[in-house]
Amino acid sequence: MSVYRVTAEITAPVYDTEVTSRVEDAITNLFPNADLESRFGEITGTVHSLEHFSECLHRQEILDTARGEFFENREGQTFEFALKKQAAFEGRVNFAVGEPDELGEISVRVRVDEPGLEEYVDTIAPPTEDGRPLES
Repeated sequence: MSVYRVTAEITAPVYDTEVTSRVEDAITNLFPNADLESRFGEITGTVHSLEHFSECLHRQEILDTARGEFFENREGQTFEFALKKQAAFEGRVNFAVGEPDELGEISVRVRVDEPGLEEYVDTIAPPTEDGRPLES
């Protein structure tokens, strides 16, 4: 198994109508190892593994959607994506595309130091055929 060096920075707004702990729960439901910090109106965090997030993608069978999001929002060795808070609170991955969500979104920026971005994406969201992950 390869050793990965990645850093994911997570940011989510906390609005006046929201309970901070619920926004924290939404983040940790998808990124349980995130080291979170709460500041006025915002929660930020860092995590060095997307293993649980990858398991969610597999379970929900949305690997192709995830790959599309990752590669569409790629810049060098980083990629970004946004998730809907309500779905995350329920432990589900729902990419935020199009109209901004009224509750705001969980923004994730992933930097891959090793091995390389494509190889890392292939690990967390492998290519599929007929909806099944291809074995590498």
